[in-house]
Amino acid sequence: MDDATHGPLAGFTVGVTAARRADELIALLRRRGAAVVHAPALRIVPLSDDGELMAATKELLDDPPDAVVATTAIGFRGWIEAADGWGIGERLLERLRTTELLARGPKVKGAVRAAGLVETWSPQSESLAEVLDRLLAGPVTGRRIALQLHGEPLPGFVEALRDGGAEVVPVPVYRWMPPADLAPLDRLLDAVAVGALDALTFTSAPAAASLLSRAGERGLREAVLAALRGPVLAACVGPVTALPLQGQGVATVQPERFRLGPLVQLLCQELPGRARVLPVAGHRLEIRGHAAVVDGGLRPVPPAGMALLNALARRPGWVVSRADLLRALPGAGRDEHAVETAMARLRAALGVPNLIQTVVKRGYRLSLDPGDGEGWNGGRGVR
Repeated sequence: MDDATHGPLAGFTVGVTAARRADELIALLRRRGAAVVHAPALRIVPLSDDGELMAATKELLDDPPDAVVATTAIGFRGWIEAADGWGIGERLLERLRTTELLARGPKVKGAVRAAGLVETWSPQSESLAEVLDRLLAGPVTGRRIALQLHGEPLPGFVEALRDGGAEVVPVPVYRWMPPADLAPLDRLLDAVAVGALDALTFTSAPAAASLLSRAGERGLREAVLAALRGPVLAACVGPVTALPLQGQGVATVQPERFRLGPLVQLLCQELPGRARVLPVAGHRLEIRGHAAVVDGGLRPVPPAGMALLNALARRPGWVVSRADLLRALPGAGRDEHAVETAMARLRAALGVPNLIQTVVKRGYRLSLDPGDGEGWNGGRGVR
Protein backbone atom coordinates (compact mmCIF):
# COMPACT_ATOMS: atom_id res chain seq x y z
CA MET A 1 0.00 0.00 0.00
CA ASP A 2 1.23 3.52 -0.79
CA ASP A 3 -0.13 7.05 -1.12
CA ALA A 4 -1.91 6.07 -4.32
CA THR A 5 -3.90 3.56 -2.25
CA HIS A 6 -4.50 5.28 1.07
CA GLY A 7 -4.18 8.92 -0.05
CA PRO A 8 -1.34 11.40 0.46
CA LEU A 9 -3.04 12.95 3.50
CA ALA A 10 -3.86 9.68 5.25
CA GLY A 11 -2.67 9.77 8.84
CA PHE A 12 -2.86 13.57 9.02
CA THR A 13 -5.50 15.70 10.76
CA VAL A 14 -6.43 18.99 9.10
CA GLY A 15 -8.51 21.78 10.63
CA VAL A 16 -10.96 23.75 8.48
CA THR A 17 -12.01 27.25 9.60
CA ALA A 18 -14.11 28.12 6.54
CA ALA A 19 -17.78 28.99 6.76
CA ARG A 20 -18.51 29.33 3.04
CA ARG A 21 -17.67 26.36 0.78
CA ALA A 22 -16.52 24.36 3.79
CA ASP A 23 -18.23 21.20 2.50
CA GLU A 24 -16.26 21.39 -0.74
CA LEU A 25 -12.94 21.81 1.07
CA ILE A 26 -13.72 19.01 3.54
CA ALA A 27 -14.65 16.65 0.70
CA LEU A 28 -11.38 17.39 -1.12
CA LEU A 29 -9.35 16.72 2.03
CA ARG A 30 -11.16 13.51 2.94
CA ARG A 31 -10.88 12.23 -0.61
CA ARG A 32 -7.11 12.36 -0.12
CA GLY A 33 -7.27 10.52 3.18
CA ALA A 34 -7.18 13.33 5.76
CA ALA A 35 -9.10 13.34 9.01
CA VAL A 36 -10.87 16.70 9.23
CA VAL A 37 -11.88 18.85 12.18
CA HIS A 38 -14.30 21.57 11.07
CA ALA A 39 -15.18 24.67 13.05
CA PRO A 40 -16.35 27.84 11.28
CA ALA A 41 -14.36 30.73 12.70
CA LEU A 42 -17.08 33.18 11.63
CA ARG A 43 -20.42 33.46 9.93
CA ILE A 44 -21.32 35.58 6.94
CA VAL A 45 -24.31 37.88 7.35
CA PRO A 46 -25.81 39.27 4.10
CA LEU A 47 -26.58 42.97 4.26
CA SER A 48 -29.62 42.91 1.97
CA ASP A 49 -31.70 44.33 4.81
CA ASP A 50 -28.89 46.46 6.22
CA GLY A 51 -29.08 50.23 5.97
CA GLU A 52 -25.30 50.50 5.53
CA LEU A 53 -25.27 48.81 2.13
CA MET A 54 -28.42 50.59 0.99
CA ALA A 55 -26.99 53.96 2.02
CA ALA A 56 -23.72 53.31 0.15
CA THR A 57 -25.62 52.23 -2.96
CA LYS A 58 -27.91 55.26 -2.97
CA GLU A 59 -24.92 57.53 -2.41
CA LEU A 60 -23.33 56.15 -5.59
CA LEU A 61 -26.57 56.66 -7.51
CA ASP A 62 -26.86 60.28 -6.37
CA ASP A 63 -23.15 61.12 -6.62
CA PRO A 64 -21.59 59.02 -9.40
CA PRO A 65 -18.15 57.49 -8.82
CA ASP A 66 -15.30 57.78 -11.29
CA ALA A 67 -14.44 54.11 -10.84
CA VAL A 68 -15.86 51.00 -9.17
CA VAL A 69 -13.72 48.05 -8.04
CA ALA A 70 -15.46 44.67 -7.84
CA THR A 71 -13.36 42.45 -5.55
CA THR A 72 -15.31 39.17 -5.28
CA ALA A 73 -17.78 37.37 -7.52
CA ILE A 74 -20.17 36.40 -4.72
CA GLY A 75 -20.01 39.89 -3.26
CA PHE A 76 -20.73 41.58 -6.59
CA ARG A 77 -23.69 39.25 -7.26
CA GLY A 78 -24.98 39.87 -3.74
CA TRP A 79 -24.81 43.62 -4.28
CA ILE A 80 -26.84 43.46 -7.50
CA GLU A 81 -29.39 41.09 -5.93
CA ALA A 82 -29.80 43.35 -2.89
CA ALA A 83 -30.34 46.37 -5.13
CA ASP A 84 -32.96 44.43 -7.09
CA GLY A 85 -34.73 43.68 -3.82
CA TRP A 86 -34.87 47.40 -3.02
CA GLY A 87 -36.21 48.21 -6.49
CA ILE A 88 -33.08 50.10 -7.58
CA GLY A 89 -31.28 47.27 -9.41
CA GLU A 90 -31.69 48.76 -12.89
CA ARG A 91 -30.52 52.18 -11.73
CA LEU A 92 -27.39 50.58 -10.21
CA LEU A 93 -26.64 48.62 -13.38
CA GLU A 94 -27.03 51.76 -15.46
CA ARG A 95 -24.65 53.62 -13.15
CA LEU A 96 -22.09 50.81 -13.44
CA ARG A 97 -22.35 50.90 -17.25
CA THR A 98 -21.28 54.53 -17.30
CA THR A 99 -18.26 54.32 -14.98
CA GLU A 100 -14.85 52.71 -15.07
CA LEU A 101 -15.43 49.17 -13.75
CA LEU A 102 -12.43 47.14 -12.60
CA ALA A 103 -12.91 43.44 -11.84
CA ARG A 104 -10.37 41.60 -9.69
CA GLY A 105 -9.61 38.51 -11.76
CA PRO A 106 -11.48 36.05 -13.98
CA LYS A 107 -14.15 34.95 -11.46
CA VAL A 108 -15.20 38.51 -10.72
CA LYS A 109 -15.16 39.30 -14.44
CA GLY A 110 -17.57 36.41 -14.96
CA ALA A 111 -19.96 37.82 -12.35
CA VAL A 112 -19.76 41.27 -13.94
CA ARG A 113 -20.63 39.90 -17.37
CA ALA A 114 -23.42 37.71 -15.96
CA ALA A 115 -25.01 40.96 -14.78
CA GLY A 116 -24.98 42.25 -18.38
CA LEU A 117 -22.00 44.55 -17.81
CA VAL A 118 -18.56 44.75 -19.38
CA GLU A 119 -15.53 45.48 -17.24
CA THR A 120 -13.14 48.26 -18.22
CA TRP A 121 -10.14 46.22 -17.08
CA SER A 122 -9.30 43.04 -15.20
CA PRO A 123 -5.94 41.41 -14.32
CA GLN A 124 -5.20 37.85 -15.40
CA SER A 125 -4.36 37.03 -11.79
CA GLU A 126 -6.59 37.72 -8.79
CA SER A 127 -4.13 40.13 -7.23
CA LEU A 128 -5.59 43.26 -5.69
CA ALA A 129 -2.07 44.69 -5.89
CA GLU A 130 -2.36 44.74 -9.69
CA VAL A 131 -5.71 46.52 -9.44
CA LEU A 132 -4.18 49.06 -7.07
CA ASP A 133 -1.22 49.63 -9.40
CA ARG A 134 -3.62 50.19 -12.29
CA LEU A 135 -5.58 52.79 -10.32
CA LEU A 136 -2.53 54.60 -8.95
CA ALA A 137 -1.04 54.83 -12.43
CA GLY A 138 -4.04 57.06 -13.26
CA PRO A 139 -3.27 58.99 -11.03
CA VAL A 140 -6.16 59.00 -8.53
CA THR A 141 -5.95 62.55 -7.20
CA GLY A 142 -9.47 63.97 -6.90
CA ARG A 143 -11.12 60.75 -8.15
CA ARG A 144 -14.09 59.15 -6.40
CA ILE A 145 -13.60 55.36 -6.21
CA ALA A 146 -16.17 52.85 -4.95
CA LEU A 147 -14.76 49.65 -3.48
CA GLN A 148 -17.04 46.62 -3.18
CA LEU A 149 -16.03 44.77 -0.03
CA HIS A 150 -16.74 41.20 0.96
CA GLY A 151 -16.53 41.16 4.72
CA GLU A 152 -13.04 42.60 5.09
CA PRO A 153 -12.03 46.26 5.02
CA LEU A 154 -8.82 45.92 2.92
CA PRO A 155 -7.10 48.72 4.87
CA GLY A 156 -3.84 48.76 2.88
CA PHE A 157 -5.73 49.13 -0.38
CA VAL A 158 -7.96 51.91 0.91
CA GLU A 159 -5.11 53.78 2.58
CA ALA A 160 -2.99 53.71 -0.59
CA LEU A 161 -5.83 55.23 -2.60
CA ARG A 162 -6.54 57.90 0.00
CA ASP A 163 -2.84 58.72 0.30
CA GLY A 164 -2.88 59.20 -3.48
CA GLY A 165 -5.63 61.79 -3.12
CA ALA A 166 -8.70 59.67 -3.95
CA GLU A 167 -12.04 59.69 -2.18
CA VAL A 168 -12.92 56.05 -1.37
CA VAL A 169 -16.53 54.91 -0.89
CA PRO A 170 -16.66 51.44 0.73
CA VAL A 171 -19.56 49.21 -0.36
CA PRO A 172 -19.88 46.52 2.36
CA VAL A 173 -21.90 43.67 0.83
CA TYR A 174 -21.40 41.17 3.65
CA ARG A 175 -20.42 41.39 7.29
CA TRP A 176 -18.38 38.86 9.24
CA MET A 177 -19.75 37.92 12.67
CA PRO A 178 -18.57 35.45 15.32
CA PRO A 179 -20.09 31.96 14.87
CA ALA A 180 -23.47 31.52 16.51
CA ASP A 181 -22.19 28.37 18.25
CA LEU A 182 -18.69 28.85 19.66
CA ALA A 183 -18.30 25.27 20.96
CA PRO A 184 -16.82 23.79 17.73
CA LEU A 185 -14.36 26.70 17.44
CA ASP A 186 -13.32 26.23 21.06
CA ARG A 187 -12.69 22.52 20.46
CA LEU A 188 -10.62 23.39 17.40
CA LEU A 189 -8.57 25.90 19.40
CA ASP A 190 -7.95 23.30 22.11
CA ALA A 191 -6.69 20.87 19.46
CA VAL A 192 -4.41 23.50 17.92
CA ALA A 193 -3.01 24.55 21.29
CA VAL A 194 -1.87 21.00 22.14
CA GLY A 195 -0.59 20.26 18.63
CA ALA A 196 -3.27 17.67 17.91
CA LEU A 197 -3.65 18.99 14.34
CA ASP A 198 -1.09 18.72 11.56
CA ALA A 199 -2.42 21.67 9.58
CA LEU A 200 -4.99 24.44 9.89
CA THR A 201 -6.55 25.91 6.75
CA PHE A 202 -7.80 29.44 6.23
CA THR A 203 -9.81 30.76 3.28
CA SER A 204 -10.34 34.35 4.45
CA ALA A 205 -8.47 36.94 6.49
CA PRO A 206 -11.47 37.57 8.77
CA ALA A 207 -11.54 33.86 9.69
CA ALA A 208 -7.89 34.03 10.75
CA ALA A 209 -8.50 37.21 12.74
CA SER A 210 -11.62 35.76 14.35
CA LEU A 211 -9.80 32.58 15.39
CA LEU A 212 -7.00 34.57 17.04
CA SER A 213 -9.52 36.85 18.72
CA ARG A 214 -11.40 33.90 20.23
CA ALA A 215 -8.11 32.34 21.32
CA GLY A 216 -7.32 35.57 23.15
CA GLU A 217 -10.71 35.59 24.87
CA ARG A 218 -10.01 32.09 26.20
CA GLY A 219 -6.43 32.78 27.27
CA LEU A 220 -5.06 30.51 24.54
CA ARG A 221 -3.61 33.08 22.16
CA GLU A 222 0.07 32.42 22.94
CA ALA A 223 -0.38 28.64 22.94
CA VAL A 224 -2.19 28.77 19.60
CA LEU A 225 0.41 31.08 18.07
CA ALA A 226 3.23 28.86 19.35
CA ALA A 227 1.58 25.82 17.75
CA LEU A 228 1.08 27.66 14.43
CA ARG A 229 4.72 28.78 14.51
CA GLY A 230 5.78 25.18 15.14
CA PRO A 231 4.14 21.80 14.57
CA VAL A 232 0.80 22.97 13.11
CA LEU A 233 1.12 24.10 9.50
CA ALA A 234 -0.88 27.26 8.67
CA ALA A 235 -2.16 26.90 5.10
CA CYS A 236 -3.88 29.93 3.53
CA VAL A 237 -5.69 30.16 0.22
CA GLY A 238 -3.84 33.37 -0.67
CA PRO A 239 -1.66 36.25 0.56
CA VAL A 240 -4.53 38.47 1.73
CA THR A 241 -5.86 35.63 3.87
CA ALA A 242 -2.41 35.16 5.41
CA LEU A 243 -1.95 38.75 6.60
CA PRO A 244 -3.45 38.43 10.13
CA LEU A 245 -1.25 35.38 10.79
CA GLN A 246 1.91 36.80 9.30
CA GLY A 247 1.39 39.91 11.41
CA GLN A 248 1.78 37.64 14.45
CA GLY A 249 4.97 35.99 13.22
CA VAL A 250 3.27 32.88 11.83
CA ALA A 251 4.86 31.55 8.64
CA THR A 252 2.21 30.39 6.18
CA VAL A 253 2.11 28.38 2.97
CA GLN A 254 -0.06 29.44 0.01
CA PRO A 255 -0.76 27.91 -3.40
CA GLU A 256 0.20 29.78 -6.55
CA ARG A 257 -3.44 29.78 -7.65
CA PHE A 258 -5.82 31.06 -4.97
CA ARG A 259 -8.33 28.17 -5.13
CA LEU A 260 -9.41 25.34 -2.85
CA GLY A 261 -8.08 22.62 -5.17
CA PRO A 262 -4.53 24.01 -5.29
CA LEU A 263 -4.67 24.59 -1.51
CA VAL A 264 -5.38 20.89 -0.96
CA GLN A 265 -2.69 19.90 -3.46
CA LEU A 266 -0.22 22.05 -1.54
CA LEU A 267 -1.10 20.20 1.67
CA CYS A 268 -0.55 16.91 -0.17
CA GLN A 269 3.03 18.04 -0.79
CA GLU A 270 3.77 19.83 2.47
CA LEU A 271 2.47 17.42 5.10
CA PRO A 272 4.17 14.22 3.86
CA GLY A 273 7.32 16.31 3.46
CA ARG A 274 7.16 17.28 7.13
CA ALA A 275 6.70 13.70 8.37
CA ARG A 276 9.55 11.96 10.17
CA VAL A 277 11.02 9.14 8.09
CA LEU A 278 13.39 6.60 9.67
CA PRO A 279 15.04 3.35 8.50
CA VAL A 280 14.19 0.97 11.35
CA ALA A 281 14.97 -2.76 11.56
CA GLY A 282 15.16 -3.04 7.78
CA HIS A 283 11.88 -1.21 7.29
CA ARG A 284 10.90 2.31 6.25
CA LEU A 285 8.99 3.96 9.07
CA GLU A 286 7.16 7.22 8.39
CA ILE A 287 5.53 8.95 11.36
CA ARG A 288 2.44 11.00 10.56
CA GLY A 289 0.03 12.83 12.84
CA HIS A 290 -2.19 9.95 13.96
CA ALA A 291 -0.73 7.04 12.03
CA ALA A 292 2.49 5.42 10.90
CA VAL A 293 3.36 4.23 7.40
CA VAL A 294 5.45 1.06 7.47
CA ASP A 295 6.91 0.09 4.09
CA GLY A 296 4.12 2.02 2.38
CA GLY A 297 1.33 0.49 4.46
CA LEU A 298 -0.81 2.82 6.56
CA ARG A 299 -1.00 1.81 10.24
CA PRO A 300 -3.46 3.81 12.38
CA VAL A 301 -2.04 4.26 15.89
CA PRO A 302 -4.02 5.22 19.04
CA PRO A 303 -3.13 8.55 20.71
CA ALA A 304 -1.13 6.97 23.55
CA GLY A 305 0.87 4.94 21.05
CA MET A 306 1.59 8.03 18.93
CA ALA A 307 2.83 9.84 22.03
CA LEU A 308 5.31 7.01 22.68
CA LEU A 309 6.34 6.73 19.04
CA ASN A 310 7.05 10.47 18.80
CA ALA A 311 9.06 10.34 22.03
CA LEU A 312 11.18 7.49 20.67
CA ALA A 313 11.57 9.19 17.27
CA ARG A 314 12.95 12.32 18.85
CA ARG A 315 16.00 10.21 19.84
CA PRO A 316 16.11 7.47 17.17
CA GLY A 317 18.33 4.56 18.18
CA TRP A 318 18.76 5.87 21.73
CA VAL A 319 17.23 4.26 24.79
CA VAL A 320 14.34 6.27 26.26
CA SER A 321 13.54 5.44 29.87
CA ARG A 322 10.13 4.32 31.07
CA ALA A 323 9.98 7.43 33.23
CA ASP A 324 10.51 9.70 30.22
CA LEU A 325 7.96 7.77 28.19
CA LEU A 326 5.48 7.98 31.07
CA ARG A 327 5.81 11.76 31.01
CA ALA A 328 5.06 11.69 27.27
CA LEU A 329 1.79 9.80 27.82
CA PRO A 330 -1.24 12.09 28.09
CA GLY A 331 -2.85 11.75 31.53
CA ALA A 332 -0.93 8.59 32.45
CA GLY A 333 -0.29 9.42 36.09
CA ARG A 334 2.62 7.75 37.87
CA ASP A 335 2.17 4.07 37.05
CA GLU A 336 4.90 2.89 34.64
CA HIS A 337 2.68 -0.09 33.83
CA ALA A 338 0.76 2.37 31.61
CA VAL A 339 3.87 2.57 29.42
CA GLU A 340 3.99 -1.21 29.00
CA THR A 341 0.30 -1.34 28.10
CA ALA A 342 0.58 1.51 25.58
CA MET A 343 3.77 0.02 24.14
CA ALA A 344 2.10 -3.35 23.58
CA ARG A 345 -0.73 -1.64 21.70
CA LEU A 346 1.75 0.44 19.69
CA ARG A 347 3.66 -2.64 18.57
CA ALA A 348 0.43 -4.36 17.60
CA ALA A 349 -0.67 -1.30 15.61
CA LEU A 350 2.66 -1.09 13.76
CA GLY A 351 2.39 -4.77 12.81
CA VAL A 352 6.18 -5.30 12.96
CA PRO A 353 7.22 -6.24 16.52
CA ASN A 354 10.98 -5.66 16.18
CA LEU A 355 10.70 -1.97 15.18
CA ILE A 356 10.83 -1.14 18.89
CA GLN A 357 13.37 -2.92 21.07
CA THR A 358 13.01 -3.46 24.81
CA VAL A 359 16.22 -2.73 26.69
CA VAL A 360 15.96 -4.62 29.99
CA LYS A 361 15.81 -2.39 33.09
CA ARG A 362 16.45 0.69 30.98
CA GLY A 363 13.53 1.37 28.62
CA TYR A 364 12.85 1.17 24.90
CA ARG A 365 14.49 2.26 21.66
CA LEU A 366 13.71 2.39 17.96
CA SER A 367 15.84 -0.27 16.24
CA LEU A 368 17.53 2.19 13.93
CA ASP A 369 19.46 0.49 11.13
CA PRO A 370 23.28 0.46 11.54
CA GLY A 371 24.97 3.53 10.10
CA ASP A 372 21.83 5.65 10.41
CA GLY A 373 22.26 6.85 13.95
CA GLU A 374 24.04 10.01 15.05
CA GLY A 375 23.24 12.95 12.84
CA TRP A 376 20.61 11.15 10.75
CA ASN A 377 17.98 13.53 9.50
CA GLY A 378 14.80 12.63 7.63
CA GLY A 379 11.57 14.49 7.05
CA ARG A 380 11.42 17.39 9.52
CA GLY A 381 14.52 16.10 11.27
CA VAL A 382 14.46 14.67 14.75
CA ARG A 383 18.14 14.65 15.64
